Amino acid sequence: MKRYHHAAIGALVLVLFAAACGSSSKGTGSNATSGGSTSVPTLQAIGKGEGSLSVLAWPGYAENGSTEKDVNWVTPFEQATGCKTTVKTFGTSDEAFNLFHTGAYDVVSASGDSSLRSVANGDAAPINTKLLTNYNDLWVNLRAKRWNTVNGVVYGVPHGWGANLLMYNANVVKPAPTSWSVVFDSKSPYKGKVTAYDSPIYIADAALYLMKHQPDLKITDPYALDDTQFTATINLLKQQHSIVGEYWSDYLKEQEAFTKQSLVLGTTWQVITNLVQGDKTAPPVKAVIPSEGSTAWSDSWELYAKTKHPNCAYMWMNWITKPDVQAQVAEWFGEAPANLKACALTKAKDHCSIYHASDQSFYNKLYYWTTPTAKCVDGRTDVTCKSYADWTAAWDQIKGS
Repeated sequence: MKRYHHAAIGALVLVLFAAACGSSSKGTGSNATSGGSTSVPTLQAIGKGEGSLSVLAWPGYAENGSTEKDVNWVTPFEQATGCKTTVKTFGTSDEAFNLFHTGAYDVVSASGDSSLRSVANGDAAPINTKLLTNYNDLWVNLRAKRWNTVNGVVYGVPHGWGANLLMYNANVVKPAPTSWSVVFDSKSPYKGKVTAYDSPIYIADAALYLMKHQPDLKITDPYALDDTQFTATINLLKQQHSIVGEYWSDYLKEQEAFTKQSLVLGTTWQVITNLVQGDKTAPPVKAVIPSEGSTAWSDSWELYAKTKHPNCAYMWMNWITKPDVQAQVAEWFGEAPANLKACALTKAKDHCSIYHASDQSFYNKLYYWTTPTAKCVDGRTDVTCKSYADWTAAWDQIKGS
């Protein structure tokens, strides 16, 4: 339960991603839709472990007992494989992208707003799923998706996922909201107490709203925006900026703000809702998927293209997708596990139902984070779409408006 995404984007991100996903390509001529090049052949069999592994992960994904004594699935992995494991955590997808690019890490838990950047940059290696003992047990809706697979080549192993919900203070926000319109209305009675997720990827939330309410824009995918569609989306977010009291990226801070009622309405994750609802000092809050649907995140393990520890890396991907380990991670982190066999092993027997782990109707309402690229991810070829570098620059303008 320690997910810390926020939007501190460095100049290096802009340079690398513009090269990887812009109109001109980087080095090998690869881009985020064709895949990058690798210098290490795809592993054909798992051999003896190299004795070492370096994991780059969201806080809470690779726990070794240092956070809480009983929260530990890294040490058992080391004991079972002989792969001495070091863990480096990161706070944002952009930080993860930069760190992974250094070559110091064998695997990374990448969200959909960074995974394709590593493929485009040539940092992520194709993965031989035949070597993954749990791959077929991972929910089919998370396998071979556009945020972890390119042209049929798998670059990411599903780990866990969650939706971006609309949370509201039930004592204050009346009537109960059913649409995202309540967070975009410039005349909102909740002005100054509205919150939004602090990341360029939040632009997709506004695009999704316009996709449903301004059909003349012809938006069919919130991650594929041409110039006209992008301009309309950014204008909506600039309008929203006037009513936002606080942008959030740290879930603990959002929890505190809703508990103290300095915020009463805005985007959230299920785990945050659970925490506020479990606090006896907090007002009653509810979280819903509005009528337009919602964006969502799905994290995948990527393998570094030039890893010196491929055997230990595959051993890790097999370990972290085991049902019992998936159950531990899902409950500690606050997400739906990718391996549905984990649902029978969680301490809270209703965990998977709360997080909609195998709920197809819930899944169908979601639009999972995908790295926006100049080559439109909705399949259009007659226009150029805005890349992540464009989204980042626009987000900085929105925050400064």
